[in-house]
Amino acid sequence: MSNISIFQQQNTVATNREVSELSKALADSGGGSSSRRITMSKGVFRRIVNGKEAGKVKDGFLNVIVINALPKVSRQFYATAFDPDAAPTLPDCWSNQGDVPDAKAANPQSASCATCSQNIDGSGINGKGRACRFNRRVAVLLENDMSGDIYQFNIPAKSLFGKGVGNTHPFESYIKFLPANGESIDRIITQIAFDENETADVLKFTPVRHLTDEEIDVVETAQATQESKRVIQLTVAQQDGVVKLPPVAAKPAFESEAEPDEPVVKRAKKTEVPPAAPKAKLADVVSAWSDN
Repeated sequence: MSNISIFQQQNTVATNREVSELSKALADSGGGSSSRRITMSKGVFRRIVNGKEAGKVKDGFLNVIVINALPKVSRQFYATAFDPDAAPTLPDCWSNQGDVPDAKAANPQSASCATCSQNIDGSGINGKGRACRFNRRVAVLLENDMSGDIYQFNIPAKSLFGKGVGNTHPFESYIKFLPANGESIDRIITQIAFDENETADVLKFTPVRHLTDEEIDVVETAQATQESKRVIQLTVAQQDGVVKLPPVAAKPAFESEAEPDEPVVKRAKKTEVPPAAPKAKLADVVSAWSDN
């Protein structure tokens, strides 16, 4: 029995015609497909289609269905500081699975992420944090969008780790919380919201309700496409067709010694606390995209 408090909305959904086999084939062919992603900044979610803004949500939250994600947290490294006025480039080095640099990386920093000097605490700007940042790329559908359009959404490091409170969690905690309560992330509506207690853009994730049968059909169709697999492995720059490479640095001489295990963070033992009591009711959720 689930401990999650979820709305059981009774709204009627109009019959949705299935997408034809021709349309599916063209969408999956690569050349004719559109790139879609959701970005977030300063409390606003923006919908980007083919590199151009197509709408935004200013309510501080967005309701989605997570339909795919890589099994491990990804990493990416930029050798230079972020410049909003500079032309976008691919990262100098990145790893989709967080283990070894991607073969397409222009300036791989190490043979292994576990032994990389950019993965050491203090290697970041001004000696703070890690120079190589964690992130998660997930494929999502928008609530109430029965078209099945798939969007890429990048979850930054500050929104990945930490403890949850009640039903609301950072992402890595959220994906463990759901199955522990008998729920599947691709069978529910997830609310992504900015944390009002943080000055930076930090996101929290909360379950809203179960999917309808019609929504499950849309999800399963989307999950069967190559697009749902492609978007979770591409950088944002690649999604927008921006493939400018960073300056190529001299490649370091990598040692061929056996890769050590990933460092383990020691944590103090604590008494297990049962899941918090479910919330009595969530606020009504409205996902209204505006063009201004």
